[in-house]
Amino acid sequence: MNVKNNKRRQESRTKIEKAFIELLQTRDINEITVSELIKMTNLNRSTFYANYMDIFDLADQTRTILENEFSNLFADYDYFNDRSGALKMFRHIKENQLFYKTYFKLCYDDKHLISTHDAKRAEMEQISNIKYHIEFFRNGLNAIIKLWLSGGCQETPEEMAEVLKQEYRGR
Repeated sequence: MNVKNNKRRQESRTKIEKAFIELLQTRDINEITVSELIKMTNLNRSTFYANYMDIFDLADQTRTILENEFSNLFADYDYFNDRSGALKMFRHIKENQLFYKTYFKLCYDDKHLISTHDAKRAEMEQISNIKYHIEFFRNGLNAIIKLWLSGGCQETPEEMAEVLKQEYRGR
């Protein structure tokens, strides 16, 4: 029985997602086929289509999982009073490089990975022109993270937090 959250279905989805992420490290999404994925996972084509409409649906669902995991990292974070967020973020990125490389490879970085939670963001956007500041900061941060990932995260998370602090000092 193919119940939405049964263990076998979850294991199949995990296998497919892992194979997809592995393929994304060396190929573009347009080059990945369902046939390849089912061959890598030893699953049936029907199993793939029971879970995803196509490769792009798999990509969207994978993106959602990645965003939720990142969001959960900061679920109880106090954006206005806690200054350890950058270090926490860079540590998470270094520990989960494949996760972040995949996210950026899926070209979703212009969406909302590096941003505040919606409620906090809406509250902050009430301030005149803060939306421009948020957008500028988020895109700059995404660029720094991409550059760090492309170099294999050679610098420590502490060094990266300091880079961010120096760039953002007094602003």
